[in-house]
Formats: sequence, structure tokens, C-alpha cells
Amino acid sequence: MECAIITTYRCNARCHMCNAWQNPSKVSEEFDPEILRKIPGGMQRLNITGGEPMLRSDIHRIVEILDTKTNRLEISTNGWFTDRITDIARDFPKITVRASVEGLPALNDKLRGLEDGFDHAMRTILRLKQMGVKDIGFAMTVSGENCRDLLDFYTLVAAMDVEFANAVVHNSFYFFKQDNSLEEHGDVEGKMMEFIVALLRSPRESKKMRVKDWFRAYLNLGLLHHVQGKPRPIACNAATDTFFLDPWGRVLACNGSSEPWVMGDLNEQTFDEIWKSERAEEVRGMVRECKQHCWMTGTAVPAMRRELWKPIIWVLRNRLRLLRGEDVCFD
Repeated sequence: MECAIITTYRCNARCHMCNAWQNPSKVSEEFDPEILRKIPGGMQRLNITGGEPMLRSDIHRIVEILDTKTNRLEISTNGWFTDRITDIARDFPKITVRASVEGLPALNDKLRGLEDGFDHAMRTILRLKQMGVKDIGFAMTVSGENCRDLLDFYTLVAAMDVEFANAVVHNSFYFFKQDNSLEEHGDVEGKMMEFIVALLRSPRESKKMRVKDWFRAYLNLGLLHHVQGKPRPIACNAATDTFFLDPWGRVLACNGSSEPWVMGDLNEQTFDEIWKSERAEEVRGMVRECKQHCWMTGTAVPAMRRELWKPIIWVLRNRLRLLRGEDVCFD
């Protein structure tokens, strides 16, 4: 099972595709880190996100508790607070960090509303690399405004030998947005197809990183299908394989629904009470009937792991097509 902890909706960025900064949670209402001890151990992956999680004054305590729950603890950040992040990495050197950017420097700073935001994110990743932290990299949310930077930025991260996670703009309660649209941006589909081919031709020197890029190509196939209005390549299993915790301590099915699908409250219940409740079963029924067709990392990656044969077959088939000089199949 995987889980994402939405630590706060406070954010120092002003991103064009997310209005969390206009709807900040109150410090006085945000969950006490002690409730995180109720989360079961042995999680496949656990993501600390926001808003901007480094705005939590108790972020170090949050990391300390969650580090006992998983072998892969990830922080999603805009990278602005370099010293706070490196302080955490010094105490938890196995931490995973993804710094979110929206393209190369000028465009990133414009779309994120952060002057010198790219410089801060880059400095954070370079400092972590210097410290010897292994699992570091960038994340990018593709939109009509930044799709032309996608391939160039991939060239940069491949040359730096760091990871590159990506998504496309979505609408949901989590982003406080319902008007994100790609319909008027014809470049997005073509640029994503080029990117998928580039991932399948990965230039990375490390065999492990090349293979990861091949499977990231499949992840981006799902994103392409979302852009095209097609169904998910693999059915969603939110509230079964995954869950989210919001800043108030409520357990949610996912972050892709139009409104929060609350399963229970860790402030008042144990995790087992929530997970085995009638309300949880009701929410799972809502997931089965969901028509959002979202494809975001929090639910897409567990789906790929659950039906691993699908991405394996797609990758092998398209790697073979490229070796034969044929076009990639985007179905």
C-alpha cells in the first residue's frame, strides 16, 4: 500500500495550475504529527507533500515519525527552502526528494510566481547530490504553457543523472481548480508523444536509469491518454492500494476527485477502524464508479505495480519497434 500526506495547503508559490495558495489551511488546524503514528508500517512508498511541506515548522518531526513507516519516504517540494531540506537529508540520508519546476528558469519563475524559484530548486538538488543523497530529482507538471520545455528539461536531468517525475494539469479539490484545460493547446499531445519516444530511447549511462525511463514512458502514456480524453490504461484502485491524509488529519481516497472522499478521521479513530468501516466501503464504491479518468502518480504508480505485466509488455513491444525502425504505438 502507498500513502501521501498532504501536510498543509499553505504555499509560498503562486502556481498557474493550482490555487492551494489562495486557500491555505490554518496552522492552528493542521494535524498534530503524533497522529501519524497510527499509520500502519511497511508502506511501499510514502509521500510528504502540500502545499509546500517545508512551511510546517514541525516538518522534521513529521519526517522522523513517517521514516519508521516505510523504506521509501519521499518529499515533494518546490525546493525553495534549501537549508531546511538539507538539514532533513543530513539526518535521514535515504530520503527521496523531488523538486517541482515548470520548465527552464524564466518560464518556471513566471508559471510558479516565484522570482528565482528555479535557482532555489536547482541549488537544493545540487546540494543534495553533493551530500550523496541518491534518490533526488525534479518533477514537472505539463501544460500548454510549458510543454515546449519538456524535452529540453529532460535533456538537462538526464545529463545531471537525476530523476524526472512528471504529470499533466488536472482539475480536482486538491488543486482548488476546475478550469485547467489543454483543449486549446494543440502542442501538448505532440510534445508528449515526442517525450515518450525520448524516454524509450533514454540516453542515460546507467542501465537502471534507462529501464526506469522506459517504464516512465508508460506512465506518460497514461498522461497522454488523459490529455486525449481516453480512459486510464489501468483501472484505479484508490482507497484500496492507496490513501491520502489531508492537513486536518482526515483519511481520503485520493487527490483526484472533484471533492474530498473522506473515509475517516485519524484524530478520532484508529487506522483499522477507518479502513474497515462502512464509510470506507462506500468510498471504494465511489472509486469504482468514478469518471474522472485522472492519471496522477499517487494512484497511477500503484496501479502499474498491481498489473505489472501491462507496462512490461508495452515497453518490450515498443522497444522492439524502435529497434526495427518502426514508430511507437501509443495505444
